[in-house]
Amino acid sequence: MSERIHPTVSFQNRSERILTVEMATVLMLVFCYAGWFASGYSLMPGHPLLGGLALALFIALHSSLQHEATHGHPTSSSWLNEVLVGLPLGVFYPFRRYKETHLQHHREEWLTDPGEDPESYYCSPEKWANLPTWQKRILEANNTFLGRVALGPAIGFIRFVCADGRQILRGNREILLAWVIHLMSIGILWSVVSRIFGLPFWLYVIVPAYIGNSLIAVRSYCEHQWDKNTSRRTIIVESSFLSWVFLHNNLHFVHHKRPDLPWYRLPQVYRENRSSWREGNGQYVFPNYRMIAWRYLMRRKEEVPHPQQETTSC
Repeated sequence: MSERIHPTVSFQNRSERILTVEMATVLMLVFCYAGWFASGYSLMPGHPLLGGLALALFIALHSSLQHEATHGHPTSSSWLNEVLVGLPLGVFYPFRRYKETHLQHHREEWLTDPGEDPESYYCSPEKWANLPTWQKRILEANNTFLGRVALGPAIGFIRFVCADGRQILRGNREILLAWVIHLMSIGILWSVVSRIFGLPFWLYVIVPAYIGNSLIAVRSYCEHQWDKNTSRRTIIVESSFLSWVFLHNNLHFVHHKRPDLPWYRLPQVYRENRSSWREGNGQYVFPNYRMIAWRYLMRRKEEVPHPQQETTSC
């Protein structure tokens, strides 16, 4: 897709700064919120299974749009982007904290390092040696495809809350503010879900919200692996019927090398230099997620302890 089809609009605001707006992403946001609302308000009452699945798909799409916002899309205004994606349809993570930790994850030299990469699923060997057996079994299950989809959202949320909780207890006011904003936003979400959709909020959390996070876990399961060459740590999944939900973040290596690119430009940029991209990431390439699921459904992709890590963080 070209920028001619998906234009970026610029205009002058009162402070004489140029505000740029990517219309394709704005339209996707409108589609996402409208689809989510229609699924909960119109579809759920008569067709609860179909409505719940539709809600999960739009929740996953919203998570992908939040990811876009962490990288400065759809506008050049950070606060406006936060407002646009700030309603936590997926419930679990404060946007401000997700943005901070995700940008830390993009430090390429830290990729997969459990002490530095907040999105690493590895554990330091020292910490691993001291874990009780039951925790080891859970983390080993989480390194299978089925385990990541079923357990990953819960494990990720618990680890995130524990890490942030420790920081708050140490007096980190920025993290506390992020959670206060998040809880206030949850209040707005609760009002819509319970009063307009007529859906118990606890049911929204454990079914469509959890499934939506599980769909994102499908994408993130194989996204990174340890390799001494940092460029070989990030995957390319060439095609998926869920690409529109992931906003083409299945082309993850391209995104990591060009995080400035909006989602709609990733396929074209990849197609134009397909062989170079594949060579650049050491052929860490899968044709689709079906092959990943088939290969690792109940088999660990890797061991949990990081092969080159000796920190005490996990």
